[in-house]
Amino acid sequence: MHWSCDESTISTRLTREFGLRHPFVGAGMGFVAHPPLVAAVSNAGGLGIIGASPDPPPSLPVMAAELRELTDGPWGVDLICAETGMGPASTDGHVDACVELAVPLVVFHHDLPPAHWVRRLTDAGARVWMQVSSVELAAGAVGLGVVGLVAQGVEAGGHARGVVPLHDLLAEIRGRFPEQLLLAAGGIADGVAAAAALRAGADGVWVGTRLVASAESPAHPEYKRRLVDAAGPPVVTTAFGPEWPAHRYRLLPTRAVAEWAGRESEIPDPPPAGVIGHTTLFPHSARIPYDMPTFSAIPPTVDTTGEWEEMVFPAGAGVGLVRDVQPVEQIVTGMMSEAHRLLSTS
Repeated sequence: MHWSCDESTISTRLTREFGLRHPFVGAGMGFVAHPPLVAAVSNAGGLGIIGASPDPPPSLPVMAAELRELTDGPWGVDLICAETGMGPASTDGHVDACVELAVPLVVFHHDLPPAHWVRRLTDAGARVWMQVSSVELAAGAVGLGVVGLVAQGVEAGGHARGVVPLHDLLAEIRGRFPEQLLLAAGGIADGVAAAAALRAGADGVWVGTRLVASAESPAHPEYKRRLVDAAGPPVVTTAFGPEWPAHRYRLLPTRAVAEWAGRESEIPDPPPAGVIGHTTLFPHSARIPYDMPTFSAIPPTVDTTGEWEEMVFPAGAGVGLVRDVQPVEQIVTGMMSEAHRLLSTS
């Protein structure tokens, strides 16, 4: 057993190592996991993670300073390791900034990071985790010195590589690496799913979609409304770029998604020219006005206007459990109270 319950909280390796009230981690979602949302997770007794890339490195000191004004709780930084249509999502500059800012936790996502990044961060006193979608990727991460693994199941939303059901992946990774800190990601949007993940061997849960539909999220109100009103499951497609082309993307079924999912090979190359909306990229540093092209992969934030049915709304398989927009504190305490009740009676 990797968890225990007292009268009011669930204790796991994660909560003990980070001094948390709850084994709850906010996903480091690019464009969405900004300081007010991250701080709210930490202030609620969880662990907030900044979505630091594909923002350029100068955004990170600004976000870290704002976050430190908003919370005294523990937090971390998420870095995407991938080549995108906008260049490398993370660079030496991001790692330099993490070291200079004494970031306590860095979580890598997608490809394995360079070994010297992990060494540099570890030497600076940071814990290093990685989100992994297979046992093979987990093995590569552990070989680099990563101390925590976030198992990403097929249920995860957004740019997700997961193809194995979450509980199967948890069992495989826990069996291969029994001493590793292990979190569960994908489809966790209520206390039932959180309790099931902890029973399956996770030390904590990594929550994304549910937090997009929170009061503190910078997602556009239309994005939040669509999550609450989602009538069907998300759809996986590779149709959307050009900011990060040809990658699996789990999205709500808008008109554009319904038209092109499964017909990606029929999309003209280059795709038809056009602008579907306008937004501001990297509001903490560069503040770039951006005309969103047809098939844009950028999710709508409060700065976005345009044709909603042509845009992307990333969502995980648990979106059907998102029934309202709440403050983060209510989301965290509600999920964890329900999980505690279920685990205490099992």
